[in-house]
Amino acid sequence: MSELDNLIKNRRSTVLFEEGIEISESELEEMFALNKFAPSAFNLQHTHYLVLTDDAQKEKVYEASQQYKVKTASAVIVVLGDVNAHHHIRTINEGLLNLGVLTPFQYEQESQSVTEFYETRGRFFQREDAIRNASLSAMQFMLIAQDRGWDTCPMIGFNAEELQQSLNIPGHYVPAMLITIGKKSESKQRPRGYRKPIHEYVSFNKMHAE
Repeated sequence: MSELDNLIKNRRSTVLFEEGIEISESELEEMFALNKFAPSAFNLQHTHYLVLTDDAQKEKVYEASQQYKVKTASAVIVVLGDVNAHHHIRTINEGLLNLGVLTPFQYEQESQSVTEFYETRGRFFQREDAIRNASLSAMQFMLIAQDRGWDTCPMIGFNAEELQQSLNIPGHYVPAMLITIGKKSESKQRPRGYRKPIHEYVSFNKMHAE
């Protein structure tokens, strides 16, 4: 079994963390420095992470989620998707233009094409895609954290509007999920839940009959 196999199989969503465990900004920065290589549509890198280690800030998340794991975690990470990510396509591609990978014509063509792609599909699609890309990034972050000995839990049980207001999150960001990170408490670890066998969730060439 490979290291990746073990990493994936051993990652569990932690329901209770050991209290009083600190995680440094430098260690978090190392993880995010690797996580920046997560895929994103048109390389727009829609994801923004708001990392909360301050107890007063974490309390705001608790108020919006009413989940105790927020109080015991070393940090709470708000995973945000930028619905305006396509506005930055020119900045994102400037490096390729300067390196000569893109000609000026290709640079303009790509900028216009991506902008049109999002604008014609409207705000609902932009929001969906922000969440979709943020979720890709978040899953990779949790695997990186696991590899470094940290436990995590993705969370969707929170009041997004309350969270956005209490943490002063700009309106063009949509909260995709929360991630709590810390060291799991061995006092409360449930057996792994049922996992569907392959034939129940994978179809080849055509969908299974329901």
